Amino acid sequence: MTNVESAVDMKFEVVVIPVADVDRAKEFYTKLGWRLDADFTHGDDWRVIQFTPPGSGCSVIFGKNVTSAAPGSAQGFT
Repeated sequence: MTNVESAVDMKFEVVVIPVADVDRAKEFYTKLGWRLDADFTHGDDWRVIQFTPPGSGCSVIFGKNVTSAAPGSAQGFT
């Protein structure tokens, strides 16, 4: 038996960021020229929008009640 190392091609594809005002986030990222991939709602309590920056392989999901994290709590993405 031989010991074979293999590389795993890992990519960062999606990040979820909770926001207090989904419409404000949508307007802001639309003005930046990011592509809107999705806009889903379920009643008044849940909404998700997904954007992809130009030329990026990673998308960003902004939303209301999509995570237990508080809006504005995302840090360290610089």
